[in-house]
Amino acid sequence: MYDQPRANPAQPAMTFEQMLERVRYEGAYPTRERAGEAVHHVLAALGRHITGDERVDLAQCLPVEAALTLTAQIPDNGQLTGWGFVKDLAARIGVSPAVARWDTGAVLAVVARLAGPDLLARILHRLPDGYALLFGQAELRRPEPAA
Repeated sequence: MYDQPRANPAQPAMTFEQMLERVRYEGAYPTRERAGEAVHHVLAALGRHITGDERVDLAQCLPVEAALTLTAQIPDNGQLTGWGFVKDLAARIGVSPAVARWDTGAVLAVVARLAGPDLLARILHRLPDGYALLFGQAELRRPEPAA
């Protein structure tokens, strides 16, 4: 029962160094060290908001170093919107919201590729509004029921 693989057609795994290079490219960071800081901060923040099977499945898609950063965090009780996530990250690491948004987009674009479309859809379904844009996806709203 527990040994059954989960359906998660993610792209081939990359090493942590490859992930850092991809984030460095996405974020136009001058050094791999700066990309590594962004990866650490963003994945730690994300680890405070993703729970359940999605958290486990995402960790399996990431390089070991990145997965450890994600899973080392204790999930928060309160759920933040996408913009709230960015503001919280900015406050925690002492940067402007614009820098936090840039870092978030650079890291989560790579995470989205590693996760694959099915897992990403599950993650976005469980998170509040505003996260799709952070992952580089269109933010589609569900129609509201008529009153």
